[in-house]
Amino acid sequence: MMALVFALLSLALVLAWFGRRPIAVGFMILTLCVAVGEFLWEVYSPEYGFRMPWIQTRIIENPPVPDNTFAVLALTRGELS
Repeated sequence: MMALVFALLSLALVLAWFGRRPIAVGFMILTLCVAVGEFLWEVYSPEYGFRMPWIQTRIIENPPVPDNTFAVLALTRGELS
């Protein structure tokens, strides 16, 4: 699908280079539509819809941290010598 986006944009640039600007603008708009369609197709999940659960947008009171985080903090503060 990205190859189609690349091909359409390349064709638009070649057409613009040779002076066919109205046709090139049409291909640029078509490229944008195909790219947006591909993005929505990639992001959509039957389970979540268009929500992206891996992106947290709310504040978490106790965020999960790896086990070694507190050890690294203690080492940087000089508490574990």
